[in-house]
Amino acid sequence: MNDTLVPRLPLGDVVADIVDVVTKSGKDVFAAVKTGFLAAYEPLEILFTTPPAWTIILVIAALAWWVKGWRLGVGSAAGLVLVAAVDQWDNAMATLALVVLASVVAIILAVPLGIWAARSDRVSAVVRPVLDLMQTMPAFVYLIPTVVVFLTGVVPGLVATIIFALAPGVRFTELGIRQVDPEVVEAGHAFGATEGRILRQIQLPLALPTIMAGVNQVIMLSLSMVVIAGLTGAPGLGRDVVAALTRVNVSLGVEAGLSVVILAMILDRVTAALADRAPVARALARS
Repeated sequence: MNDTLVPRLPLGDVVADIVDVVTKSGKDVFAAVKTGFLAAYEPLEILFTTPPAWTIILVIAALAWWVKGWRLGVGSAAGLVLVAAVDQWDNAMATLALVVLASVVAIILAVPLGIWAARSDRVSAVVRPVLDLMQTMPAFVYLIPTVVVFLTGVVPGLVATIIFALAPGVRFTELGIRQVDPEVVEAGHAFGATEGRILRQIQLPLALPTIMAGVNQVIMLSLSMVVIAGLTGAPGLGRDVVAALTRVNVSLGVEAGLSVVILAMILDRVTAALADRAPVARALARS
């Protein structure tokens, strides 16, 4: 019973009813979405888990060496060898497949939305409070409607991860484009360039370092949410983290948690180094 002067607002019940209606009316759509995500995830998981561990380690180490240098390459290889040594390799690769797919989908959605918000103040005014809500909502809350709609398994974890990681991609894209010098854009207009050409050849290249910072944040949030998505039965390190928590298994928790940290460090350093290799970033570094 509510003893306060303010009557109870059944907001949660209203949202639950809406989710129930949407779930029933969009059953075929959600089934198609689930099928599509599974069709995209399963080949990725096979790609990362089927080859011998040393092959993946060499590929990732070579990529890290190319983008940053030998220190990052050697450090990445050592970290991945440690993951294999604690018998978390298959889980780590399943987690990596989830992160890659969720990040790609989130970026595909976030960048166009950020561009639209940067070019329209009305769109920005609508998008910003929605992004504020998305970023402040507890991560576990995202799992509830996705489990209701998609039940358990990899798909609810993927959908929750995409929604959770979307906000920084939109924000950084909008910020990067809005920070482009208006005089440079005016010069493009003066030479008769179309809006599309200005976006492709002026605004996006100049905003690329900021957009890549957003991509980095999308990947980091995806990794953190994929671990939480282990609660829905999603494969990977999150499942072992949840199992360690429920069984109070310290050794399993340490091994799975350390593997998450190693993956996060590698992904963070590689994406940050890719941002530094952008032509605009190199020009700014030389100036």
